[in-house]
Amino acid sequence: MTWGKSYSPRMSALAVAEANFPDQASKVQHLFRVSEAFRSMCEDLAAVVETLARIDDLPHNERTVRRQEYEGLADALVNEIGEALAQSNVVVLRRPEEAKPRSR
Repeated sequence: MTWGKSYSPRMSALAVAEANFPDQASKVQHLFRVSEAFRSMCEDLAAVVETLARIDDLPHNERTVRRQEYEGLADALVNEIGEALAQSNVVVLRRPEEAKPRSR
């Protein structure tokens, strides 16, 4: 993934996680609310993404090394978040839009 260019530097931790797992947005939102460990991973990823967005502010001789370092961190965090999503037993149930409340 190309890091730093596709994200706004001020995206929230939840928004960054949702952007990486759009097909699992409901599960991401749920885990973000209920799991401090999951939320921490998302916050770490958002911090790394923000740093990558500002990498061009570094002196030229440091950019390449720092970019590689932070891209590696971002990839590792995305993998870790993905594993957490895969291991969670959250099943998001939604009511059908057309469903009518039961009458008594």
